[in-house]
Amino acid sequence: QAPLVESGGGSVQAGGSLRLSCLAHGYPSNWAYCHGWFRQRPGYEREEIADIDNRQRPTYANSVKGRFTISKDYVKNILYLQMNNLKPEDTAMYYCAARRCGETTWLRWGQGTQVTVSP
Repeated sequence: QAPLVESGGGSVQAGGSLRLSCLAHGYPSNWAYCHGWFRQRPGYEREEIADIDNRQRPTYANSVKGRFTISKDYVKNILYLQMNNLKPEDTAMYYCAARRCGETTWLRWGQGTQVTVSP
């Protein structure tokens, strides 16, 4: 029931960097939970771009591999997405989410934060 809260979005020129944060108020450090970052461009369906499991093993969509880094702080209960070498096609609403590892249903979502990349 406790919400996830994203921050760190904004407007940046191509080649720039942003770091998104996802704060889970009252969310315990639970190794049974996995987390991910999603994005949705206007007119396109939402896609997962990064995932991290309860052993801190990340996976990435090919579109962001080598440019984005997902990580989480189990003490502060913060999920991060470091975005480097941003491209105009990265412009989207970005969402964080949580699920139980081994399951496919995403249980908690953030409200979204806008990222706009200009040429």
